[in-house]
Amino acid sequence: MIELSGLNVSERQKSIILDKMDKMGHEQVVFCRDKKTGLKAIIAIHNTTMGPSLGGVRMWDYKNELEAFEDVLRLSRGMTYKAAISGLELGGGKAVIFGDSATQKSKALLRRFGQFVESLGGKYITAEDVGMGPKDMEYIKMETNHVTGIAEELGGSGDPSPVTAYGVYMGMKAAAMYRWGSDSLKGRRILVQGIGHVGAHLVKYLSEEKANIFINDINKERLNFVSEKYDTKVVEAEAIFDLNMDIYSPCALGATLNTENINRLKCEIIAGAANNQLADENIHASQLKERGIIYAPDFLINAGGLINVYSEIKGFSREKSLEETKNIYNTTLEILNKAEQDDTTTNEAAISIAEQRLEAYSKR
Repeated sequence: MIELSGLNVSERQKSIILDKMDKMGHEQVVFCRDKKTGLKAIIAIHNTTMGPSLGGVRMWDYKNELEAFEDVLRLSRGMTYKAAISGLELGGGKAVIFGDSATQKSKALLRRFGQFVESLGGKYITAEDVGMGPKDMEYIKMETNHVTGIAEELGGSGDPSPVTAYGVYMGMKAAAMYRWGSDSLKGRRILVQGIGHVGAHLVKYLSEEKANIFINDINKERLNFVSEKYDTKVVEAEAIFDLNMDIYSPCALGATLNTENINRLKCEIIAGAANNQLADENIHASQLKERGIIYAPDFLINAGGLINVYSEIKGFSREKSLEETKNIYNTTLEILNKAEQDDTTTNEAAISIAEQRLEAYSKR
């Protein structure tokens, strides 16, 4: 099912959209527009087999509708796998809003987005993502109850970033255990690319374990702040893939691992918080396997944020969500071992487990 509400989509683009939806198995995509507030958004619902779709809304200055469309399709499918592999009774969904979150976001725009979410009758539950925060969720909540990530003082679970970072940390330690026989990260050379909310919390965990930390980000002011706070070394963007390191942790936007830079990478493990890190999940997962680089699937190890907002829905405490997130360590080891036994990529092994759980749930 596809709904187009006034976006500039040609007949050819409609054909491309429907073809991509069919190939990726999406149930529904809604294109939203409101001239009064300037809202242009897309809501993608991938799969609701295990429950209502849940996924954050991202505000980003996309080049065009098709770029945003491809992003929201990949993100929403990743949420399906993330929920399934984490054992949560949720489906996969995601939303994107076109625009610069620093200059074009407004209370009216967010409330209008909330009305579109409400029109889906609970099939999609939104939360925060890139360019959004707990305060934005409060504005959306004025129009719909199908929203999570509300501030703790208002009865919500608050910022999910610390829990997301904890899950990445657990996945990273599991990958270390698999590769080196010890999950200690003390002295390990680790590059964190992207030190936003999640990346900065991850740096904190790594600093407490006395890892040798390198950081990179487009925000120079934030780079300097985090570098001074945690005594890390700053790496310029062009030097990322030439740095000798043990672990590379991409924590910014997705699709940054491609044929060229994978060949340049000098690391043994990739474990980061960014969604859809592989530009082409089949080609580049295989390339990493051929190079002997362990890839901790992103939709597994960054599931802490989803676990956190799921806890909000279920009324669990922050301590409970952290305890559930800790299990990412065991699941990561399970997937790495399965990939070795089946002689497949870690990405394929993770997707296989997620799809088996979806199939089993559908037969209940």
